[in-house]
Amino acid sequence: MYQIISFGILESHLFRYVSRIMPKLVKPMSAKAVDNLSKVGWHAVGGVSGLNLQIRSPKGAGSIPPRSWILRTYIGTERVPFGLGSYPQVSLAEARELARSMANDIKQGIDPRLKRKQIQSDLIARIAKNKTFKDCAESYMDAKESGHTNDKHKKQWRSTLKTYAYPIIGNMLVGDITMRNVLDVLLQDIHDPKTNKNIGKFWEARTETANRVQQRMKAVFDYAIVNEYRSGNNPATWEGFLDTQLASPKKIKTVENHYSLPYQELGDFMSRLRKIDSISAKALEFLIYSGFRSGSVRLARWEYIDFDNAVWSIPAVDTKMRVEHTVPLSKSALQFLQDLSKRQERDGISSPYLFPSPTNKTLSDSALSKLMRDMKERQEFTSEAVPHGFRATFRTWMAEQTDYPDEIRKAANGHKVSDTVKASYERTTFFEKRRKLMEEWSAFMDKPSIKKSSQVITMRKKA
Repeated sequence: MYQIISFGILESHLFRYVSRIMPKLVKPMSAKAVDNLSKVGWHAVGGVSGLNLQIRSPKGAGSIPPRSWILRTYIGTERVPFGLGSYPQVSLAEARELARSMANDIKQGIDPRLKRKQIQSDLIARIAKNKTFKDCAESYMDAKESGHTNDKHKKQWRSTLKTYAYPIIGNMLVGDITMRNVLDVLLQDIHDPKTNKNIGKFWEARTETANRVQQRMKAVFDYAIVNEYRSGNNPATWEGFLDTQLASPKKIKTVENHYSLPYQELGDFMSRLRKIDSISAKALEFLIYSGFRSGSVRLARWEYIDFDNAVWSIPAVDTKMRVEHTVPLSKSALQFLQDLSKRQERDGISSPYLFPSPTNKTLSDSALSKLMRDMKERQEFTSEAVPHGFRATFRTWMAEQTDYPDEIRKAANGHKVSDTVKASYERTTFFEKRRKLMEEWSAFMDKPSIKKSSQVITMRKKA
């Protein structure tokens, strides 16, 4: 009798426990019936044990009572409510599907609370890695900004990517970009800015610029890979990737040249240029004399000028090739700099630069371009020449009007020469022959134009 009573008591307790942890099964409600529910409280909707529609008190008179789905279920012996979203944004069918999935996880020993936290953490991590190509490019340029030697280089980086890469891959996730997308950038159609006519594919029509864009894209993808914004190969790699699809830049005959002034018209141009009393005009005059790049001219400091030995020494950081270079100064050029120094001293200009801006900083490259645009508007010359084009003017004059070896002409123009030739000439007459060449160039600048004579003001004009 004792055993039977004990078993009955145990059975009663077990029944009550099971009844407590196993919610009542109710007849599944229809979507229409759920929509008609309006009483504040919990409403079991059936279909899945523990699935309820919770209706809360409205926030104000006339407002709709807020409704949401709640799954009340047990994890172990703990009863836990799980929100499944608001109604009707989450439909009855969707709520039941979510509740079944969660109940199935619990049966398999998975805690939905931990699962939700993991999903949320994974989502946050994915969002952090969802960087577009533009995001990575801007971050990379900001990080490397201090390594650029001048403002022009920084602007070129941003300008070329903005013009050619961003319209095609800028808003794509950097992790999704393939070599085909990179080829879309490099093979896009290019149009003449004046006529809007198609002038060919980017890689062939503007090879030098396209090659730089390819290298810059590669640097951005390297940055993205290191920062784990993408995995796998760099889609802008040349060797073994792009070189299987594109012709080598060295084999493409199309070369981007800056518009240059024919050397036959130089005398007249110099005559008009020397009548302009501005720092920009002085800088352009020295640029033409030296045959060197505008960046080096604008960055030139007085400490780089050796008046005793008539030499302009350009540090490697101020050259395109990152190699120290020396320019022999002709007698006329030396006089030009002496007059310029006296003038700045007389005008109370205290600046380390030969050609300072109004704020005593480096002169803007656009200042020289504007100077030439203004001269053209005044019809002081008729070609499309730009400041950088005078390097071509100098180079063409050397090739057609002198007998100097090609290696000496290259060195005079600031181009790289072979180490063997450079070592040989520097031990003998390399520098002195360049000095003689620069004297001849200076003299040519003072002569009337070959095509049309005009009065020429020499470089030795006093300040």
